[in-house]
Amino acid sequence: MEKSFSESYKEAGVDITAGYKAVELMKSHIKRTATKGVSSDIGGFGGAFELDMTGITKPILVSGTDGVGTKLKLAFIMDKHNTVGIDCVAMCVNDIICCGAKPLFFLDYIAVGKNFPEKVASIVEGVAEGCVQAGCALIGGETAEMPGFYPEDEYDLAGYSTGIVDKDKLIDNNTIAEGDVIIALASSGVHSNGFSLVRKVLDVENADIKSPCKELGGKSIGETLLTPTKIYVKPMLALFDEIKVKGVSHITGGGFYENIPRSIPKGLGAKIDKSAVKVLPIFKLIQKKGNIPERDMFNTFNMGVGMSVIVDKKDADKAVEILRNAGEDAYIIGEVIKSDEGVVIC
Repeated sequence: MEKSFSESYKEAGVDITAGYKAVELMKSHIKRTATKGVSSDIGGFGGAFELDMTGITKPILVSGTDGVGTKLKLAFIMDKHNTVGIDCVAMCVNDIICCGAKPLFFLDYIAVGKNFPEKVASIVEGVAEGCVQAGCALIGGETAEMPGFYPEDEYDLAGYSTGIVDKDKLIDNNTIAEGDVIIALASSGVHSNGFSLVRKVLDVENADIKSPCKELGGKSIGETLLTPTKIYVKPMLALFDEIKVKGVSHITGGGFYENIPRSIPKGLGAKIDKSAVKVLPIFKLIQKKGNIPERDMFNTFNMGVGMSVIVDKKDADKAVEILRNAGEDAYIIGEVIKSDEGVVIC
């Protein structure tokens, strides 16, 4: 590859040597994510991973893919690119863990207007950190330089992950019953959803989002919004080891009303105690600035709850204890009821 160079391609806006430099710069970050199953080096045509089937008799592979969305606009404004990769990983692995599956590996896709190797390496630094937090390996990816499609200083970021679970341990909500308890795991902020509304309400492209904000305890709006999505994999795996978990929901776009019902069978619903929800200051600021109805807030944002877990009432206290011992701010927010309404917040 050292002899690979095209002056004509460079004049068209694509510098393939910048791509090679970016790969070299990101290798140290990727190395941090290596796990036992990694069977290939970065730079080949595919990422190989050897499955460890210890303790698994009926393997089920679970995959997820997602991007960061318009939260990337905040990264551009703040000129901070080493955390959005955590968001990208989180949006994939948090979905996978809802099925009870342990994420094994991750691949990213970065599309740029112009390949600035240091910036690309910074993005991958975040992806690698997300993989470390999730306990999975970054085994491959793609950086595409697309002049004329993206502005030179902008990019898009997406990813894909695969996990594994024994069929007998797959979470399928079939055992959920009236009276089961709903536990909240606190979010770190807005995570990676609802940013089209956030950007409109807070006018982030034009407002001063870098100065300290009194409503946010002195943190700036930009810093607060750019806080990476929480990755729940390791605490949830610890919970699965000790408790029969009946249902899990990743609270993403659509908020409570769309996501919690996805883990509950028909004929049952979720009754949420609104007073129990620890709403973060950023959501109060968004609601105030945009004069947004409360229902719309709970139907768009996570409101401080990044994941919900359903367990039998007799297991609720122990489940909360396990999650707290794993570093999560976990607490009870409601119960399963007979209902066809999905979610009732009262």
